[in-house]
Amino acid sequence: METERLRLRAPEPYDIDILFKWENDVALWREGLTIAPYSRQAIENYVMNYDPDIFATRQLRLMIELKDNCRQIGTIDLYDFDPINRRTMIGYLIDRDFRGSGYASEAIDAVAGYCSERLGLHQLGAVVAVDNLSSRRSLEKSSFKTAGRLRSWLARGGHYVDALIYQRML
Repeated sequence: METERLRLRAPEPYDIDILFKWENDVALWREGLTIAPYSRQAIENYVMNYDPDIFATRQLRLMIELKDNCRQIGTIDLYDFDPINRRTMIGYLIDRDFRGSGYASEAIDAVAGYCSERLGLHQLGAVVAVDNLSSRRSLEKSSFKTAGRLRSWLARGGHYVDALIYQRML
């Protein structure tokens, strides 16, 4: 999958170091479900045994890289893939050095095209903390609409924050 500026591709062995960095960035854990560090060996095993068959694994991870220099700038994941109801959830990460350049929306749009044209999906969903304004803007720029609010959904130290459910019909 390619756009004007980006290439979305399967993880390769040379991605292990950058995935290790991103997966162990404690500042990012608050947006996902990570509760403990990943070992380099665990990430290497994941990459070396990566199965791109979303119908078998019910998930798909793609690296986001710049086409002009092949630099990895993030990942985009499809998870909770449901082929019966023709939907999947989407999650993504853009390296902090590359945020604010529209790369997230561009990658989301590319994956949405793949989901519609290749997988025949009907919709995409995403769950985002209400205070994650940059992610919310990226989704909204990519035609996602707010579909609901999950009260006290994400633990943040000694308190909880709401999350928004987003949907994009394909």
